[in-house]
Amino acid sequence: DRQSVSLLLCLCNLSVHTAMPATRRSPARERPSPSPQRRRSGVAKSAAAAPKQAAPSKLSLVDHVLLPLLLMVTTPTFCHITAWLTAQPEPTLSTLAAAAAAGPAALAADVLASTMPDAKAAVLLTAFSGLALLIYAIPGPVKFGPISDRGARPAYADNAMWHCVLFPLVFVLGAAAGLYPLSVLYDNFGATVGLLNFGGLAFCALLYAKGLSRLGLRPSGPDAGSSGKGLLFDYYWGTELYPQLGGVDVKRFVNCRISMTYWMLAGVSFAAASHSRHGRLDPGLVLCAASQFVYLVKFFYWEIGYMRSIDIITDRAGFYETWGCLVWVPSIYTLHTRSMVQLPSGLSWPAAGATGGRARTLSPAACAHWRAGSPLGAIFAVGLLGVAFNFEADLQRQRFRETGGAALVWGRKPIAIEAEYHVTDPKSGKLARHTSLLLVSGWWGVARHAQYLFELTAAWSWGLLAGVGTHGALPLFYAAFLTVLLVHRAIRDEEKCSLKYGAAYAKYKAMVPYKIVPYVF
Repeated sequence: DRQSVSLLLCLCNLSVHTAMPATRRSPARERPSPSPQRRRSGVAKSAAAAPKQAAPSKLSLVDHVLLPLLLMVTTPTFCHITAWLTAQPEPTLSTLAAAAAAGPAALAADVLASTMPDAKAAVLLTAFSGLALLIYAIPGPVKFGPISDRGARPAYADNAMWHCVLFPLVFVLGAAAGLYPLSVLYDNFGATVGLLNFGGLAFCALLYAKGLSRLGLRPSGPDAGSSGKGLLFDYYWGTELYPQLGGVDVKRFVNCRISMTYWMLAGVSFAAASHSRHGRLDPGLVLCAASQFVYLVKFFYWEIGYMRSIDIITDRAGFYETWGCLVWVPSIYTLHTRSMVQLPSGLSWPAAGATGGRARTLSPAACAHWRAGSPLGAIFAVGLLGVAFNFEADLQRQRFRETGGAALVWGRKPIAIEAEYHVTDPKSGKLARHTSLLLVSGWWGVARHAQYLFELTAAWSWGLLAGVGTHGALPLFYAAFLTVLLVHRAIRDEEKCSLKYGAAYAKYKAMVPYKIVPYVF
């Protein structure tokens, strides 16, 4: 079915990146030079190692041509299909299979018609982006990202919480004033996906040209240029690490202020759309939207930490990164909540014993299961715990970095490993020596990527809140996709960190033997 195919495509996508350098400097706090004060109790200094360079990968027809081409064709198509599917009375894989069997050409025509860009979608996205730009200009304390391989160090105004508060507030007040219905994001979803898709593909072409100094455009920093794998792969992977347009950081604006903000407000808008159609609040949808909203408040609180993550410091701004955030995130990360608008979850509030909504769509066995009492409260609580522990892990790392390893972790002085690495000085062209501290305490001493376990816990809870008894496997697609993505990301991270830190990272792995799940993986 379509879900299996998409998971296969995701796995194919992972193989494309096995030859690409990647790191999530998750346990590390960078410092320009070693300090004698750091050689205190709790900080172990790793022996210096000669800088290692990743061996350039050879051009591969499969990895650098066929798989990127396959993904650039199938993933936009899949986003359009899911937009059409979740507008159907019964958004399930069975509905999709029946439509495909009835006539692929007719299905393609229906999908295209339902996702055709229109003026309303253009106005919506213009207003959305304009408000984000206004808030983006609010001043804030300057925070820095890690030093890149070519010596660049991006700076960011830390104003994310202004955005987190003001944007939802303006969105809700605009609806209350009658400027638009609160369900506006759902009402215009198909046309919005179509416009984002076509616009995103064109925007990636612009970024491609900018990174190669074409069309009169220039890169914003030294980390730019061709990968040497050909035009197709350069468009897919990107040609610039930290592009800016008009002083606006492209990655931060697209990834955070557009993509994550849309996801944050989507649950609110979809819950309003469901209420207008069915005259009641769907428990599964409301709790799913609430859990995701809390998760995204946490994200904006931690936004500077995200700007130091693998998405920013390694992945260039191309189809994979930028189109993915512009189109894939609004389409797929909202799939479980969006599927509940036309067809309610079938779950009941914890105090009720019967299913609400459209029980007629359930099979007799499913009806018996859900009428026996749904574990709604437990699923919601587990999801919130996942969000809370994910936040705690990220906060431990962020405070460790910002205090130079001085902040207490779980009430104790943190254990850290001092590691050396080298980057190219952009002025002299020579390798410059730097040091980092690798955090070995708190959640970072339980597993090297424990934050992924908590993020996956929340993701699977959101899928379950959509009601597998009513919707089948469709709402679980995001969680399945994220599982594959994060497992692969952990592998990419470890390969790059081992190359970068050498013996220090080998010591960290010996002290913390598990990647994500303690005693399992």
